[in-house]
Amino acid sequence: MGINYRDIVPWGRSFDEYVKMFSLKPDDLNLKILDCGGGPSSFNAEMTRRGKYVKSIDPIYNLSADDIKKRIDATYDDVINQTRANADKFIWQHISSVEELGHVRMAAMQQFLDDYEQGKKEGRYIYAELPSLPFTDKEFDIALSSHFLFLYSSNLSLDFHRKAIIEMVRVAREIRIFPLVDVNGVSSPYVEYIKNELAKKEYRAAIEKVDYEFQKGGNEMLRILVK
Repeated sequence: MGINYRDIVPWGRSFDEYVKMFSLKPDDLNLKILDCGGGPSSFNAEMTRRGKYVKSIDPIYNLSADDIKKRIDATYDDVINQTRANADKFIWQHISSVEELGHVRMAAMQQFLDDYEQGKKEGRYIYAELPSLPFTDKEFDIALSSHFLFLYSSNLSLDFHRKAIIEMVRVAREIRIFPLVDVNGVSSPYVEYIKNELAKKEYRAAIEKVDYEFQKGGNEMLRILVK
């Protein structure tokens, strides 16, 4: 049995997870960061409490906090049930069970919801969607993509990935994308193509191991730098 999502699901990660997934060092956290497809992650809220600079974009930011909560509630059981049915695809170490996973994710998403309306007023949560971003060239130091690009290789085409990553490269000096596997833990067929495409341009792309692995095999990020 495999995991199959008909659409992108709202499923938020925490600040600590972002730090590990993207190998973010203390100096990195002082830079201007863009979170692409941030969804209901608590990264923005937790960064802001630390006095750091981050903006998040996502199409769900067109909704109210109440409507986002309804969307989370509507998809929560499906995510948990599919995870339980495919428990062998995950490493149950830092998170010990499907039940704990639900608590951890809901805690992160609640932090997001508590911060969301204020964050929208402050321009930290922006209604926008890859592959078109409302920012100037190199406006950010780092652009992140967590559990969106490559993860949804069955939902999003190769052409979408190519355009999205080129757009991220336009607005930031460095790109980090995690993970490089799809929802079933299979290496995305798009990664090597994207690397080869970037090599033809003026960018340096490398696959790097990170200190985070919940999905089996999901312990690498793609890091893209302007030469």
